[in-house]
Amino acid sequence: MDLICKITDENIGEKTIKMENPKLRLGARGIVVRDDGKIAVFNKSNKNEYKLPGGGIEEKENKEEAFKREVLEETGCEVEIVDFLGTTEEYKSQNNFKQISYIFVGKVIKDTNHLSVTKKEKDEGAKLLWKAPEEALKLIKECFDKLVPSEYSSIYSTKFVVLRDRKILEYYINNKDK
Repeated sequence: MDLICKITDENIGEKTIKMENPKLRLGARGIVVRDDGKIAVFNKSNKNEYKLPGGGIEEKENKEEAFKREVLEETGCEVEIVDFLGTTEEYKSQNNFKQISYIFVGKVIKDTNHLSVTKKEKDEGAKLLWKAPEEALKLIKECFDKLVPSEYSSIYSTKFVVLRDRKILEYYINNKDK
């Protein structure tokens, strides 16, 4: 299993502080591909954030189920998992928080055209975009230095999300034809 990336405070321009018994969160996320080759990008326009679909693994849920559920909520699409790319690790020392994410590639098998976004996501201007992988990567890269905080999350936390998803997408683009 490949470690796609490990992100620490230094990677986003912050100073790392010592972590003690950090809170651990497991996540499932990744690339959602349509038949036309375009991938899902979740945009939170009020934060100027572009990210890949995904989220936390809930109790009594395995990583594959979590990925499919998160994708359905954020894209309205049912997917078939076609690949497992590896994992990412995030160490947010200022929050004493560690996240390990399992990264999948899912092929759209049905689009319900219905997003089930949370109030928080709606407040942050959530919308779904379908972009060519290289175009999605450009949006994710360009938003990093233009992020805006929301009432729910700081730029600190959002920078981890954006950098992680940039690394996932770069890994996918560099390895999809192998």
